[in-house]
Amino acid sequence: METEEPGVRSSRRRAVEDRAVAWLAARRAMLDPRKSQPDQVLFTRKALIETAFLVGLRARLDGAPLTGGYAAVLEQVEDVARQPSYREMIARDEAALLLYAGTYAALRLCGREDPEFRRIVQQASGGGYAAAFERVPYRQLDLLHTLYLCGIENDLSSMDEVLPFTVLCRRPNVLKLGDRDVYAITHTLFYVTDFGLREPVWPRGYSPGEAVELLEALLVLAEARANADLAGELLCCLYCLGITDSPAADRAWRFLESVQEDNGRVNGPEGIIHPGLDSGDDEFRHWAEGYHTTIVAALAGLLERSPRRPAKPRPDLPTADVPLEAPLRRAVLWLCDESMMKDPRVGLPGVAAAAVGAAAIREHHLARPALEHYAARLADSAPALWQEQGMEVAGEFALALRTAGVGCPSLEHFLKATADVVSSLDMVPADIYDNVHRLVDLGLLGPSTAAVPRQAVPHEQPLYPLQAAVSLREARETYHLGQIAAAIRSLAQDGWGRHRITQDAISFLIAQQNTTGAFGYPACDDRATRAQAQYAWTRSAVTALATIVGGRP
Repeated sequence: METEEPGVRSSRRRAVEDRAVAWLAARRAMLDPRKSQPDQVLFTRKALIETAFLVGLRARLDGAPLTGGYAAVLEQVEDVARQPSYREMIARDEAALLLYAGTYAALRLCGREDPEFRRIVQQASGGGYAAAFERVPYRQLDLLHTLYLCGIENDLSSMDEVLPFTVLCRRPNVLKLGDRDVYAITHTLFYVTDFGLREPVWPRGYSPGEAVELLEALLVLAEARANADLAGELLCCLYCLGITDSPAADRAWRFLESVQEDNGRVNGPEGIIHPGLDSGDDEFRHWAEGYHTTIVAALAGLLERSPRRPAKPRPDLPTADVPLEAPLRRAVLWLCDESMMKDPRVGLPGVAAAAVGAAAIREHHLARPALEHYAARLADSAPALWQEQGMEVAGEFALALRTAGVGCPSLEHFLKATADVVSSLDMVPADIYDNVHRLVDLGLLGPSTAAVPRQAVPHEQPLYPLQAAVSLREARETYHLGQIAAAIRSLAQDGWGRHRITQDAISFLIAQQNTTGAFGYPACDDRATRAQAQYAWTRSAVTALATIVGGRP
């Protein structure tokens, strides 16, 4: 896919647009509020303005005469808009100005000026309410952009004055953003860039690179959830910023192409229509659940080929590493203290994790007292104890003891026996491959053993942030800190430690550390339950953060 000729790629993406527009045009009668059921009229009017706006953007971004599906949809829009039952609603309900003004703007962009329609829009916008009631920032940008396209002057704050108050410019944590937040971000960019035709004045201290980084991270999350609607809008936003050489954009295109149906329709996410609108009409439901995402796919194709769209080099992404040394040091000390008081079967994993954390920040001495305590306590333990702990814990504990110059006879005997078993294998099973490397690091196996062929795993795939993104989002919502830590560790091991998603996950995890050094807020009052949860969470967090620190230059 990466070696595909640019002309072939552009042609294929143009085909996505053409099929999408053809599907919308074939169902243009669905845009007529006069033919809708009473409880579906508002939904239909929303669909009308969004489809009309696509046609208006086609006229604005391309410049060639409208033909085919675009022309057919325009005729439908004009037929509806000229009816008194449509345009006079603006005068009757000024609060709903944007539900109608965008239709006038689209007609105006297509050269279909309508003086009476314009007069009603202008009257409503200056009527003392439509432009006066409080809106969240991106909705205010919607109003400003619509009035601009309508050619209607106003004395409102400019778009660049509103921009600093949007969620886009507040550097949000991507794992905390819900769908409504992401739509606020995409629409903010649509309006302040005028779909790529305007260069916004960014707030002081904010760079376009931050917006690109945020969009690319959100694209991973959208694709992870198979949300073509958000993926399409985020892709469009990259084009609005002039970014065309983004690997995230290429992945988004492949995703959109894979989900577009043969007839051009692209299905939307669940919940796109209110359950109350589901009247059992299969034709309406099929259209209602797909029209918006199909519009978005068409818009992506339009922006990709627009001669008026800017083209800028992809900026360096600005994510800075989250400081980890101090939080990791506090957690290591807490984990060592807590582990000293526990039964070895519970405390040993904590000591091993603490040693890993101490090694990551090159402060081995922090874990030495706990290592010496456990080495003496377990000197004569039966092999069953080490077998129960597993090679990951036993191996890490042994490596820490080796560094500290501390011996533990029972552990050394167990590891020697394990190494003898591994050395007799013709092929290393996939599930013990990492443990073999631990034995090599301990000097119990020769380096050549690690080169023994690895047993194939059916359908094994390298970890890509799609899977980890799903895990992180779900874990944050359920406050599963162990799962968050595991995902961070996996991402770091696969080279995604500096990705925005990983860094935001780390920021969230660090924010869960309390003043003692422990991780997590169990939100319960039972002491035993609290202690158990915090011990497990801290152990997981230390291991994950140590992986991140260890991978930094």
